[in-house]
Amino acid sequence: MSSITAAPAKTLKHPYALPGHLSPELARVHAYWRGLLRGAAEMPFWDDAKLTDLPDLADRLFLIDVLSPPERFRFASLGKALTAEELAGRFLDEIRPASPFAFLASQAAATTESAQPTYFRAESEPTADLGGYARLLLPMWGEGKISMILGAVDFG
Repeated sequence: MSSITAAPAKTLKHPYALPGHLSPELARVHAYWRGLLRGAAEMPFWDDAKLTDLPDLADRLFLIDVLSPPERFRFASLGKALTAEELAGRFLDEIRPASPFAFLASQAAATTESAQPTYFRAESEPTADLGGYARLLLPMWGEGKISMILGAVDFG
């Protein structure tokens, strides 16, 4: 009988780690999220977040419902600058992930798994339907688990 020896533990780099510097727009959304924290909580409650609290950014904000089991993500609300389609109420696995939602499902899963904010940057490409953009996802607590994600997109 052979035995399997575990490799020494290594620290993995988070695939959607926040960069050292966020754009001013994403930094404002991150500061807003942190401002919603209650006491020693590590993340705010979802029912404290109001997209109207950031009126000049509201067209680039979105909310995602986190449902489980199995884990699925559904658009709850989307700003008008994010898509020409009506996606509210649709599950991420039911749509074609185009800009600015490329890799959104995997980023959302990383956000819930890590219980931390996550970041994604897409560089501009000639064949892309949009130029480059950055996306911030922020987990929010409710009903004893992460039940919603606040998202923001910066097209700058």
